[in-house]
Amino acid sequence: MESGSLLILFFSALLGGCAVFFIRSESKRKVKLLLSFSGAFLFSITVLQLIPEVYGSARPLTGVFVLLGFAFQIILEQFSGGIEHGHMHVHRHGSAFPYGIMISLCIHAFLEAMPLQGHQHDGLLWGIALHHIPAAFVLGSMLLQHHLKKSTVLLLLIVFAAMSPAGLLFGEALAQNSLGYISLYADYVMAAVIGIFLHISTTILFESSQDHRFNVYKSIAILAGAGLALFGFFLG
Repeated sequence: MESGSLLILFFSALLGGCAVFFIRSESKRKVKLLLSFSGAFLFSITVLQLIPEVYGSARPLTGVFVLLGFAFQIILEQFSGGIEHGHMHVHRHGSAFPYGIMISLCIHAFLEAMPLQGHQHDGLLWGIALHHIPAAFVLGSMLLQHHLKKSTVLLLLIVFAAMSPAGLLFGEALAQNSLGYISLYADYVMAAVIGIFLHISTTILFESSQDHRFNVYKSIAILAGAGLALFGFFLG
């Protein structure tokens, strides 16, 4: 299943980003709805599976690292501008290439795939994959706004899409104690990733929307995401 997981993570981000070449950014409402669904799904998986698992290790500083992960995501968003949860960026003439946005998004994608090692996190895999589709779409849209060549945008999207598979492989190495001294802190690394998930998912869920009708659809998307996670939890 690991090779399948790598492919799902890679192509969900790549195809989501490449969609910007064919779909105009006017479809912002659909992007927001997909984000709401994936945010609810990711939050539910984190609460139902990841938090009990990491606290089950009984490491004394687990809660501290959850908070550190939460804070680290706040820092990352100072550079990414919130693309992780669907914030669109308007290009300004003459602005430089957004290195901070690209690097922070790659770090985020790498870290969030680390808890996927093993076979017990299929629900989380799909949650991350769904989360990457709109995030990659917004990234691709922002790169086009900087008037980059389409070939350059495609290359950058490939780099972004490769980050989550790399994170999964790194998490696998941590779990198998293949990284020496670092592997001793695998539980704390996972706790920090949980903090990142909590920040991303709650930000998506509680950001305000602009019109009342959209709130209704957003509520349906949130309930559907949470319901699907619960369904998978009880089946598992």
